[in-house]
Amino acid sequence: MMRVLVIPLTLLLSGCGYLFGDEGLFRDNAGDYEQAQEIAPIELPPGLQSERITEIYAIPPVESDPQFNTGDDVPRPAPLVSGNADQLVRIQKLGDDSWALIAVAPGQLWPQLRAFLSAANIDIARMDARAGIIETTYLELQNQTQPSRFQLRVDRGVQRGNSELHVLQMHQSNVEGWPEQSDDVELEADMLRSVAQYIANSADTAPVSMMAEQSIKSSARVVLDDDEKGPLIRLELPFNRAWASTARSLELSGFDITDRNRSTGVYYITYVGDQDEEESGWFGWFGGGEDEHPATGIPLLMTMEAVADERMELRIRPEQDPQALTVPQIQSLLVLIKGNIN
Repeated sequence: MMRVLVIPLTLLLSGCGYLFGDEGLFRDNAGDYEQAQEIAPIELPPGLQSERITEIYAIPPVESDPQFNTGDDVPRPAPLVSGNADQLVRIQKLGDDSWALIAVAPGQLWPQLRAFLSAANIDIARMDARAGIIETTYLELQNQTQPSRFQLRVDRGVQRGNSELHVLQMHQSNVEGWPEQSDDVELEADMLRSVAQYIANSADTAPVSMMAEQSIKSSARVVLDDDEKGPLIRLELPFNRAWASTARSLELSGFDITDRNRSTGVYYITYVGDQDEEESGWFGWFGGGEDEHPATGIPLLMTMEAVADERMELRIRPEQDPQALTVPQIQSLLVLIKGNIN
């Protein structure tokens, strides 16, 4: 005898609601993240280390350009300027210091350094992704009377998405530890060039290290800001390098440097502009729709003030008539200069 299982219709309907309704098991949960709540970080008992407890998906600080207080005005987007952005790797030199400026983020540069050392059969003695430092063992180098070891240090670049690579060399006879300057600057330069060339050749296939990306000095080193004195650029560099970098940026940004006084931190400049149509249109937003920027031909002063050992403040003002330019027009010049500092 065949038995027929009879299920009430109300039970079927309630079951469908349980599975597919707004609160069902198989509901659309694409927007659940919007209801997520922030909770306090985990606190471990005293004596336990918490270094390994980090955010799985760290949210970087939001930086809007320009960062000026424009009142009720809608902020304008920054122009697409970045100096010689088409060069992936550039060797920079200032006095006795040399470093490589690399147009990739630290998280992409870090695994490339490890790949270079592996390809060159150079053993690693110490590695600290949080500090961005790799130290090698001592190496027997050709035509050298004593072994040397090297320290590779990755810093976040001045501009967003850039990195800086610094190399330090030390002889085995140096019993005092890592020196402030390399024992042999030629060996330092050779290592820097070798690593830079490897990075330039392998950039397209480079992986990314999320730990290095989150750890290596995440704060911006050049930002736009304003205070009671007006708009300014805050630059986290020592004075010597900031002075040289600013001069280069002024040249790339369409300024003529007519004079300079390093002891007082003043550049005497004149904006001569650029014939590029796209850049002129961007400036038009600040100057009332005109193709030529209102600052063109006006003698200006750019001042650099050291507010800390490695923190500078850059400002622009007309040399003669303080009312010759409006605040938005000065802001537009600072945005342009900021984009070319490296």
